[in-house]
Parts: sequence; structure tokens; C-alpha cells
Amino acid sequence: MNNIILKCINLTKFYQDDIKKTHILKNISFHLYQGEIAVIIGKSGSGKSTLLHLVSGLEQPTSGTIYFNGILLNSMSSNQISKLRNLNLGFIYQFHHLLLDFNVLENVSIPLLISNKTIREAKEKSYEILKKIRLEKKINKYPYELSGGERQRVAIARAFVNQPNLIIADEPTGNLDLHNSKIIFDLIFKFNKDFNTSFIIATHDLNLANQASTLFEMKDKTLNIIKKY
Repeated sequence: MNNIILKCINLTKFYQDDIKKTHILKNISFHLYQGEIAVIIGKSGSGKSTLLHLVSGLEQPTSGTIYFNGILLNSMSSNQISKLRNLNLGFIYQFHHLLLDFNVLENVSIPLLISNKTIREAKEKSYEILKKIRLEKKINKYPYELSGGERQRVAIARAFVNQPNLIIADEPTGNLDLHNSKIIFDLIFKFNKDFNTSFIIATHDLNLANQASTLFEMKDKTLNIIKKY
């Protein structure tokens, strides 16, 4: 059996001001195995993005614990979390967040350069990833020269270039049509199959939700399991 890569226990997030306490998440517990694809559905504003930010270390929970590969995320310094994100976590947003002044190859190379790879190593590895998603002919193009689907594929390549254990995706097909959404789905399942990469994906797309190995629903500030294979 695959190892548990992510374990969350009683995660709670609220904001307190002088008048009231506003809960975003309440007592959320779940775990994710290496190689598992978990999808979270739920209405806009239900807390899906907040949960993804917590498990990636971008935000801290008000209470509760997060273990990544057996390491307590809550106890790590911001520098340690940044290093962990660079080497072990990939993040895909609804908006691609590519750097407009850098071409495709340079955008994908950035995580490798941050992890102290040489420019040559970074470009060689980035090129191989771009070949896997059939964008090797676009390496010298800039984001504004690409279609929306191509930009999101580049964002996926950038998230995957360090071959992280876990990729977190927040509405990765939210701005795409059905054709490009299918391409993104296919890439997610390809990386999962080829590299045993785990995924947590927040989405409104029921086509993707129905293909997940685990399906959660965010409702009433809690996370409920719908199915698990």
C-alpha cells in the first residue's frame, strides 16, 4: 500500500475582529495517499481555496495539525516551508500566473533555478517536460503569444518540473473550454500514472470529479467524503 503523504487533523481557520469571529473552516480531518487523486467540490466561497492554502503552507491554520510525509508542517519556519514547496509541492492556479517577460522555457525553469540547478540543467529538464505536453515548439514564445489552454499547460509543466510528491490545483480548468479542459485532465492523469504523483484539486467540473479516486465536498465549513476507491 502507498504511504500517507498528507494528513490533516482538526483543521480550523477563523478570522477575529473586534465584533465577531468568522469561521472559514471547522475541524477538517483527512489523509491522502501517495499516488491518490482527490477532488474537492463545493460552492464558491465554501473554503476550498483556503484549505488548499493551508495544506501547501501558504497560510497557517488557526488550530489543527498538518503532516506532510510525516513532517509536522506547523512546526516549520517560513524558509523551511518555502523550500519544501519548491522541492515537494506544485501549485496550479485557475489563472496561470506565468511571468509575462519570460518565455515558455524560462517560466518552466524558474522552480529548478530556485532549487539551485544550473541554467543548463534547468533548461534541459524543462524542455523534456514541455515535450511530454507537446509544447516543445513553443519554448521561445511568450505567454501573450499562447492560447489560454497552452498557458495553462505551461503552468502545469512549471508545477511538475521538480517532480513533486504532491500537486495542488485550484480550479485548474476554470477558464478553459471543454476541449482544453480535457487536455488538462489528461495531463493530470498522465503525470499521476507515470510518476505516482498525488493531486488535490478544487473544481466545479463534475467531469473531473467523477474520475477522481477520492471525492470530497466542502459544505458548511467542513469536508465530507463522497466516494473513495
